[in-house]
Amino acid sequence: MSQTLTLTEVVRHFAEYMNRVVHRRESFVLVRGNKAVAELRPLPASMRLGDLPALFASLPHLPADEADSFADDLDSARDEIARREVRDAWGS
Repeated sequence: MSQTLTLTEVVRHFAEYMNRVVHRRESFVLVRGNKAVAELRPLPASMRLGDLPALFASLPHLPADEADSFADDLDSARDEIARREVRDAWGS
């Protein structure tokens, strides 16, 4: 939940509030004359493309027999889709 601060308070102690946003992940609604005018909040956490191999390596892996069974199921589903008749979705 965001805390409400006046712009004057934030300007006077800007570094302190930025540190709270960065390190504590706090959010603040900034007001001027009792009207909310801005929000100071951390950006959503993101990943870099270079982090993907480590992410994939950390995921659980299927045992070989289950992976083979899953591959067979995918092949069967693709064959079934290929055999289906193409129809006009807009036709009545």
